[in-house]
Amino acid sequence: MHPHLHEFALRWKSLFRRRRMEREMAEELEFHQAMLREKLLREGVPQTEVNTMTRRTFGDARRWRERLIELWQFRALENFRRDVSFSARLLKKSPGFTAVALVTLTIAIGATTSIFSLINGLLLRPLPVPHADQLAVVHSDRSDYDAFGYSFCAPFFRALEKRHQAFQDVAAFTNSTMQVRSSSGSVEVPGAIVSGQFFRALETPPLLGRYLTPRDDQPGGGPGGFGVVISESFWRTWFNKAPDVVGQKIIIANAPFTVVGVMPKRFIGADPTHRPEIYVPLWAEPVIDAPYNNIAGGYHAWWLAIIARRNRGVSLEQANAALKTDSNPILEEAIPDAQWIKDAQTHHFEFVAESGSNGFSYLRSRFRKPLVAVFTFCTVMLLLACLNLASLLMARAAARERELATRLAFGATRRRLIQQLLVESLLIAVMGTATGIAVSPILSRSLAALLLGHSHNTFLDTSLDLRMFLFAATIAAVAAVLVGLIPALRATSKNLSDQIKDGSHATSARQRRRLLPRALMGLEVALALMLVVGAGLLATSLVRLYRTGLGFDPKGVVNLELRMDKQSLDGNALLRWYQKFGDSLAHEPGVKSVSFDAVTPLSGSTTTITYHTLSNKRERTLYMNTVAPEYFRTMRIPMLEGRDFRWNDTSASGNKIILNRTAAKMLFPGQNAVGQHVAGWPKGSQLEVIAVVGDVRYASIKKGAPAGAYMPITQSEQKKASYTAVVRIDGPPAPLASAARELAARMAPDIPSPVMTTMSGDLDASISSERMMAMLSVFFAGCALFITAIGLYGTLAYATARRTSEIGIRMALGAQRVQVVGLIFRENAWVAAGGLLAGLVAALLASRALASFLYGTSPRDPWVMTISALALGTVATTASLIPAIRAALIEPITAIRHE
Repeated sequence: MHPHLHEFALRWKSLFRRRRMEREMAEELEFHQAMLREKLLREGVPQTEVNTMTRRTFGDARRWRERLIELWQFRALENFRRDVSFSARLLKKSPGFTAVALVTLTIAIGATTSIFSLINGLLLRPLPVPHADQLAVVHSDRSDYDAFGYSFCAPFFRALEKRHQAFQDVAAFTNSTMQVRSSSGSVEVPGAIVSGQFFRALETPPLLGRYLTPRDDQPGGGPGGFGVVISESFWRTWFNKAPDVVGQKIIIANAPFTVVGVMPKRFIGADPTHRPEIYVPLWAEPVIDAPYNNIAGGYHAWWLAIIARRNRGVSLEQANAALKTDSNPILEEAIPDAQWIKDAQTHHFEFVAESGSNGFSYLRSRFRKPLVAVFTFCTVMLLLACLNLASLLMARAAARERELATRLAFGATRRRLIQQLLVESLLIAVMGTATGIAVSPILSRSLAALLLGHSHNTFLDTSLDLRMFLFAATIAAVAAVLVGLIPALRATSKNLSDQIKDGSHATSARQRRRLLPRALMGLEVALALMLVVGAGLLATSLVRLYRTGLGFDPKGVVNLELRMDKQSLDGNALLRWYQKFGDSLAHEPGVKSVSFDAVTPLSGSTTTITYHTLSNKRERTLYMNTVAPEYFRTMRIPMLEGRDFRWNDTSASGNKIILNRTAAKMLFPGQNAVGQHVAGWPKGSQLEVIAVVGDVRYASIKKGAPAGAYMPITQSEQKKASYTAVVRIDGPPAPLASAARELAARMAPDIPSPVMTTMSGDLDASISSERMMAMLSVFFAGCALFITAIGLYGTLAYATARRTSEIGIRMALGAQRVQVVGLIFRENAWVAAGGLLAGLVAALLASRALASFLYGTSPRDPWVMTISALALGTVATTASLIPAIRAALIEPITAIRHE
């Protein structure tokens, strides 16, 4: 064996056989000593001198042991082990410092890793399918829109399905909640409607049976009807993992489907934020969504997302070039409207492919920017925490200067001391990272719940994976360098030898040393002020959002979503059911009033219809809602003129409509709208305006109330309409939820249990990203104030400790304690003031990035800037006064003898 390999093998072996190697080494040394004794005795050396000559020849056994250990061990690794052991003992001796350091890093790293886990789950984590990097998501672009859309109509998809030379498979899907019949009635199950190439594109083999293919994606399904693929969890829950599940029937939307396969647990579909339990073919959509039919809707119904797998060797750029060539032929094949095609070509309509390795989710476009903004907040807070700990370590180094100087004097190299000090900061960073990761899952799940609101079919995977651990390891390494490098370099400077020689520092050296800690203090103040200002702006914006006039009173209102599209009643019979259900709810304890609506305000769904007056044929677009009598009283929408709808306002009594104030002014400027007529929908009919009500914000709380109108449910032409019961209650909603479930089960056993939400919850969900940003930024700002207070105190205590002898001399020469307090406080206050000024300038520049997240709040709001500066100034003043007062309490003779 090569000598170097032999040496490496011995050193590697010593890592795992340390005690045995030490024992063998001791035995070998004892053998050589015994041989020397025998030799000396043979040469006639007296017994009394043999041991003395042996000790003189071999020297101290411990020195031999240390030298041999260096020869057969990895020296760097052994030094690292010793440094870790020594640092652990030092931290154990300083429980206060250790606790503060761990709390500081746990807060900063826990928050950072939690936010990163959301970003990882929503934006970075690849789909658990083979060769996910070959997937692409297709969307359409136009020059008059930044991103025209990720939704496609069925004709577009079918045309694209035929022309995809750059792709191996092109698939379409949409998430849906499906009604599955069980022994106890209909149950809503999360599912997906997928095209025939969906499973082949994702390349995941089934656990049992087969997956859906293009042969299943035909009108009416295959020869045996529509097939369905179920998930492993659905197989376990509904079929008790029966091995003969393939071929069994399940009733979905009142139609029989045949189970053709079971997908493994790891398969989650193409949307990482949903977990479908059942997958049905695209042509089953009219059955699943009955009485609606998006396929029949053609290019008027945009409901499909498209994902494709690129051919091997085809790059994303090549795929986009092919799509650009095919855009016009696909457009002409899919759209029968020549004007629509002309308008699209005028604005350079084309298909675009982007990376689909992590699937597609509509939530990404909604939460990408807020998550990145919050992650930036976390990064600033982590930097602030590292600067804080660097200041504290410099404060500790002031008490260890003699120790470090002595070690330098006895031959330790500066590099060796820096290594030991960096190991101490690494140990702190590792412990802080470990505790941060420990609390990260709890925080990330809470944040995910805050983001997703009460959506029961949305999921965000925030579990730990390799990317999370690599991120945490990077944070630990960066934190160790940021926390420990500057204190280590300062603490091991050559000027430490002056302390042994003279017992004190020269004035010039002291002045140089005071510059860096105060620069760090100013930087801490500036960073903290940026966080506090950002939090103030976002919190102010959120408060103003909540204070925005909604046009209705959400407090005490609950919504009971009813799914009536799969039961047998329709027309007048269904209307009578709604009226009876509402009357029964009204008699429940705590219920004040009950009504129904088709569109719940701020729920995210809207409906618009164009109307015109009889005297002016210019069409106006109005937000439309279909409601029942007592709706305006239940929602507390003011009735400005006219009367409410009645249950006898049927089509036979004449079509009726109610306008809001904005619509009335737009359609009938300067006139009384009540008694006037509008036309538009239903086509060829005229509708009498019977009332004018207050404006309501429907689509978004950030946007002003649009022109809107209301139709009575008694005149709706929609088949098997599903409405939401709007109930105003006085008390907790839980009893009503139980009563509503029992009532619905008794009156309509075939429908799923009503899903209850509160209007206040809907309001919170509509601004979930704004709430998350404001709440987290306020939390970060509070942490920043806490961290800054500790950091400032540590820095100032460090600076004051270095001036102990100077303070003693001043007081011995007649300086009063108040003067000493004023002297130290003024110097610290100037530094803090400089940090505040720099922070204000930085906050003014950085706040522009928050402009898109603010509502009714200027990024340069003077009140927010002033209050933030005052809050941080108060913290800085308190942190400055404590060291100054402690310095003034020092006895002069004690201070002079301090060195």
